[in-house]
This record gives sequence, C-alpha cells and structure tokens, in this order.
Amino acid sequence: MDKKVVLITGGSSGIGKSIGTYLTGRGFTVYGTTRNPKNYPDFDAFELMQLDVKQSESVEKTVSDVIGKEGRLDVLINNAGVGITGPVEETPYEEIQNVFDINFHGPVRMMKAVLPQMRKQGGGLIINTTSIAGYMGLPFRGYYSASKGALGLITEALSMETKKFGISITNLAPGDFATNIAAGRYHAPVIKDSAYEQAYQNSLDLMNEHVDAGGDPMQVAKKVHKIILKTNPKIHYPVGEFMQKFSLFLKKILPDRVYEKLLLNHYKL
Repeated sequence: MDKKVVLITGGSSGIGKSIGTYLTGRGFTVYGTTRNPKNYPDFDAFELMQLDVKQSESVEKTVSDVIGKEGRLDVLINNAGVGITGPVEETPYEEIQNVFDINFHGPVRMMKAVLPQMRKQGGGLIINTTSIAGYMGLPFRGYYSASKGALGLITEALSMETKKFGISITNLAPGDFATNIAAGRYHAPVIKDSAYEQAYQNSLDLMNEHVDAGGDPMQVAKKVHKIILKTNPKIHYPVGEFMQKFSLFLKKILPDRVYEKLLLNHYKL
C-alpha cells in the first residue's frame, strides 16, 4: 500500500472529496481542508483540517501541522476554488479580486508553503486544479477563465524552476462535473435593461445545465491517482467529455475568429 502523504485544499465536497476518498481507499494518507470544518460534523472520509487559502497564516499553519504529524508531504492538490459569472464590464471589482485571491493567489500561497519541505525531502508533486475554461476566454465567465488560465501559466513556469529538485508540477483541467460549484458561484446580477441582459441570462441558464448534466467527479479522482503513480507526469491533463477536450485541440488549429464563432454559436450569442 502506498503511504504517500497527500494534502487537498477544498476537500469537503465535490471533486476534492472524491479525490480524497479515492486515494484513502488506496492506502494514501490524506488530509483535506475546508474553511469551516464545523459545517461537516459527520465527515469521516479522511481527516479534515481548517484552512483559508486567502490567509497566509492559515496556509502556513496547516502545512506545518501536516508536516509535524507525518514528517513529510508528498503531494499537494490545489483544488479549492470558486466560480464567478458576469459581463466583464458589469462585474463588481471586489468580486474580481476575490476570485483571483482564491483561484490564483491561494494556490500560490500553498505552493510557497510546501516547496521548502519538498526540496528538503528530495521530491514531491503539486497538482493544480484549473479548468478547461482556463484555456480560453469564455463569454460571461471571463474572470473565471482568467484566474484559472493564470494558474495554468504559473504551473508551467514553476515546473521548470523546480525540476532540478525532483519536484513535479502539473495542471489538472476538469471540464463540467456534477458538483456544488454552481451553488457557491458568484453571479453578477442580471441588470434590467442592461446591454448584456438577455445574452447574460441565456448564458447563465446554459452554464447551469452543463453543471447539472456533468460527469461523475470520481473520474477526476481516478485521473489524479494515475498522475501520482507516474514517475514523470505531463504538465497538462485535461479531463472531461470528449467534446470538451476536443475543443482544446480545435483552439490550437483553427484561426482565432473561426474558433470564436464556434463559441458564439455554442453560447447562442
């Protein structure tokens, strides 16, 4: 049985809980995190620790506690994230800052906290959970796409900076999966008589349909397990339905305006 020590942010539900449950069942020592463990009094899938990725002190304490208990930290899975929708022009700036603080700065805080230990022990793996939406700017999801895209680029940069230490950095990009992300997503209000009113409302309806019809998050958990077992994992791992992954291929080969037209048609804009 593999006894690698794994730390998962956002481990109380959805993809994070599925990953933690799957890895626990395969012998890994798993610690999950959530901002409010008291909200999950019956949680027993694995140990759940308090952590707010927006607070450096909280990040450093949790990482230190795990290392103190186990003497090592082999895998960090940056899974905590938040959704946001709205027209670029009309989304409140405080919400823009919040989504970047959680989706980008949060994982950066976590990586800064674990890298000294991974260097000390001669290796480790960091899996940054981004999104297929992070490979393209999606209408009315621009700030979400931007936050996840930024994390994907930092993943590429850090992979080169840490390779000589035996540390692997990889990017896991899920498509639509049946989780509670829609419930926790910030929606900029649909403003009556706004220039974007109808188009934004139509896009919201379509987004919610996609999440409701999403795949089983256990698919992501199985992919994470395979990545952990690899001696030299790739930098990018999209996971989702065929058409979602195929859209990344189309973006590489099609002229920009042709690809944009496909997205406009898809979102009925």
